[in-house]
Amino acid sequence: MEITRRRLLTALAATGLLAVVPRGLAVAARAAEGRARLLANTADVFAGTAASNARPETAGRLAAIDKAARANLKAMDDAGDGELFAGLVLGADEANLNTAYRRLYEIALATRAPTPGATTGLYGDTAAQRRVIDGLEWLHERYYGDQSKGYYGNWFHWEIGLSQHISRTLVLLAGEVRAHRPDLARAYVASMDAYLRNGADGDVDLGSRFHTGANLADITTNRVLQGALLGADGDARIRKALVDQLTVFVTIDPYHLSHGVTDGHYADGSFIQHASVAYTGSYGKGLLSRVVQTLKILQGTGFAHGEELVPTVFGWVRDGFAPVIFEGWMMEIVKGRAVARTDSGYTDAAVVVEAVVDLSSLAEGAAAAALKSYVKHLGATSPAPLDPARFVSPVSIVRHADIAADDSVVPADLNPGERSVAFNAMDRTVHRRPGYAFALARNSDRISKYEYMNGENLMPWFQGEGAHYLYLTGQDQTQAYGVDYYTTVSPYGLAGVTAPVERRRTVPEAYGKPYYDNPDHPLRFTSSSESQNTYVYFPRGTARHSGGAVLGAYGTAAMVQSSDVAHRDRKLLPDDFLVHRGASATKSWFLLDDEIVVLAAGVGDFEGGGSGGRAVTTTVDARVAAPGDRVTLTGARADGGAWTGPGTADLRWLRYANATRGASVGYVFLDVPPVRVSLDRVTRSRRIVRTANADTAVTRSVFGVTVDGAAGARPAHLAYALLPNATEEGLRRYGDGKGDRWGSRGSRGPLRVLANSTRLQAVAHSGLGLTGVNSFTAGRHETAGLRIDGPASVLVRGSGRRGGITAVAVSDPTMRRDTVTVLLRGRRMRQVSADRGVRVSVTPGGTRIEVATRHAYGRSFTVTLRG
Repeated sequence: MEITRRRLLTALAATGLLAVVPRGLAVAARAAEGRARLLANTADVFAGTAASNARPETAGRLAAIDKAARANLKAMDDAGDGELFAGLVLGADEANLNTAYRRLYEIALATRAPTPGATTGLYGDTAAQRRVIDGLEWLHERYYGDQSKGYYGNWFHWEIGLSQHISRTLVLLAGEVRAHRPDLARAYVASMDAYLRNGADGDVDLGSRFHTGANLADITTNRVLQGALLGADGDARIRKALVDQLTVFVTIDPYHLSHGVTDGHYADGSFIQHASVAYTGSYGKGLLSRVVQTLKILQGTGFAHGEELVPTVFGWVRDGFAPVIFEGWMMEIVKGRAVARTDSGYTDAAVVVEAVVDLSSLAEGAAAAALKSYVKHLGATSPAPLDPARFVSPVSIVRHADIAADDSVVPADLNPGERSVAFNAMDRTVHRRPGYAFALARNSDRISKYEYMNGENLMPWFQGEGAHYLYLTGQDQTQAYGVDYYTTVSPYGLAGVTAPVERRRTVPEAYGKPYYDNPDHPLRFTSSSESQNTYVYFPRGTARHSGGAVLGAYGTAAMVQSSDVAHRDRKLLPDDFLVHRGASATKSWFLLDDEIVVLAAGVGDFEGGGSGGRAVTTTVDARVAAPGDRVTLTGARADGGAWTGPGTADLRWLRYANATRGASVGYVFLDVPPVRVSLDRVTRSRRIVRTANADTAVTRSVFGVTVDGAAGARPAHLAYALLPNATEEGLRRYGDGKGDRWGSRGSRGPLRVLANSTRLQAVAHSGLGLTGVNSFTAGRHETAGLRIDGPASVLVRGSGRRGGITAVAVSDPTMRRDTVTVLLRGRRMRQVSADRGVRVSVTPGGTRIEVATRHAYGRSFTVTLRG
């Protein structure tokens, strides 16, 4: 959808954001001062200042900068004929060209990084700076300036990556460039404009699917730096780029999209990139890092009132990032294809920490204090020590050290101690308690099942099919999850997944290259075409139902499992296009204190309403451990007898314990056929999940709890509970406690399954006084004194005493209903408080709650009643 400049400015003005960017610096001298300050700020951010670099905490970062620069200069010394760096072949591989520009930037950085007290550093080395400038000119003449020979391979390098290295290098060496090659900056800016081929007239196109979210922030920041290089001629470029960048600060309204873009931050804390990928932990952290860097670069320049944007960014951290970081580890559910990279979740979170450190210096009052406390909290709770030497900015390293040394800063999480978060805009759920965090990945016709691209995340097929991750406190999560989890756990046996029993081929196996190449087909399959995105890189599901509700610190989630859009559109696709049919299941998760209860119905291979086809497996859980860890599997049979595993058995409960790590998880089987419990030693190469990974063999003890469904079997229904940090004594109480109804399927201890079908799923917890319900179909649904009309997610908690308080939460998991109605049967109650959009009335049958869910996008509505 095309957006005019006037329409954009009107939209930004309506949000109040347009005031962030002044119309212009009227006095030429002030504008010149602003540009000079912008260039100086940029150098300070990336190279540090004399004051920051004199601090001992920056020594590691400065040593790394110097080491990289010297290695690159040595590679220039050793270069042969036609080479800039020895062994780096240019002209056909855009990644190699990106490497060449990165190396020049690293040399330039070392010449601008003050090294107080050093006598042999590269700081101020004019000869080295001129070698960089000459290298820039050499590359421009041979491999970059001729537009007819460029833009091969990945578009990202040409529109973002190369421009980032070039722009920063030119800024760092701006003075020497003016003296040594005065026309070089303008020549490069013209070429960078020309390579914005997904833009419009050499500039950003906000209607382009390539110029959104984190990508837009990168492009516009590059253009701000370019504007500063152009002198007075660049002022308009700076302002235009900043106004364009302001669009990433606007909360996405899915019902009133600006220029059709769904990428960005949502009201519930979700972050989406590539139109449908849950991406807080990769592109999201890149966006956070870039906008905070830009705010620092703009300080004191007069080009923007960046302080007005700080509260928005603080909200991103509190509502979007904090829930998905557990004890310093970025959760897998928001990393897209990056889950297959060897960088750990601790490395990912460190990028967020640096941004939060810098944001705290820009914030004021309570927000600044909260951010500093959060930085200290992450440092105190992460089993992996943070290495500030990996920060981008030496100044950030010093700020972090000052926070760590400040006794007045008390460590404090931005999350409450108990928190349940429904990121329904991106089909993700996070449930946190002292001792654990549970993360769930769903999909729908709005959100992708997975992301694969560029040979990354080669076996992703079920990562959004209800896959879950149970993080236990005090654990080194690299031993539990990360790339080695995906390397050693079968892609068909990820925790929580229902999958058909079959073998799928990876994209390179199927097509002989990292994408499906068929440019002559009407759908035009090229490496970066929309069809490639839709059907190969990040296909969506085809079911509408995926959502959940939150009531205080408790939650529920629900999903109807479906095949992807490629299977739906198979008749439109080429004959050689690989299409997969998924398994069938309707699932609910009820997120309590000590238990995560899972219900599944219609489990099998029944898509299209036919009879059962392939065999399917449902993985109750999968965990990995180091091969030397002492892992034990104990449990109780349905007849009460003791059991030790592995093996297949009809179990009441099971306990997985890793004595080496001090970790345990319990499983209570509420209504499940015999389960297959496995503990296998698995060795595989990390390259099986990402072609660029080193061919490093990884060995893990892989534990799995699986329910097998035979081919042709009738639809199955399953009910079980996961108990983090469970003890054997605690698990026995689910079968041996007073008043237990062990003989009745679906009832264990305080848990009771009220309904489990493809129409309705519900549980009750007597100890909490909580009832959770997910209804999936049209019509009336009745259970536990509740009547619900149509599909909904509902949580009810009450004391059960006359005159007591009852709290109710309601959400529309389809995102498409105008109204959801719930009737609480029995005594009449009066409203104490209610969210806007909730109406309470008394009827002959009880108390009626009507919730206006139109355009709420899965948000939970809460009402408190007394009676």
